[in-house]
Amino acid sequence: MDYTFVDEQTFTEAIAGGRFAEWARYSGHLYGTPRAEIDRHLAAGEDVLLDIELVGARQVAEAYPEAVMIFILPPSPAELERRLRGRRDTDEQAVAARLAVAEAQIEEAAELFDYFVVNDDLDRAIETVGGILSSLPSPPGSPHDRTPD
Repeated sequence: MDYTFVDEQTFTEAIAGGRFAEWARYSGHLYGTPRAEIDRHLAAGEDVLLDIELVGARQVAEAYPEAVMIFILPPSPAELERRLRGRRDTDEQAVAARLAVAEAQIEEAAELFDYFVVNDDLDRAIETVGGILSSLPSPPGSPHDRTPD
């Protein structure tokens, strides 16, 4: 899906109208996933993969109880800090805030997510997520339906 940029009033009207499957304010900006886009893909029997944060994940779990939730973890808090600092675009205060948020989110994730994947090696993490997804049953009639006719 491509990003669509709208002003804040239009976005808040869409929230009020229930047009987002999930939405959140992050770093002062509003982000969301249109419900119609998800529903269109699901109706076509296609899988939908969202890269979202915890607030949005809670909303998706409520709106789509059949959703499979996968949480991507850093190898350790120290490695997360090293990665944040390595970007060289985040000041000290922002690094501290993001580390605190990450710690709280990891604790909360235990109640919400079905799978946890540690991103200690990107290729291995991608392979693990792919393995999880390929092990799931496909809905009948979907393009991935593995049941014999």
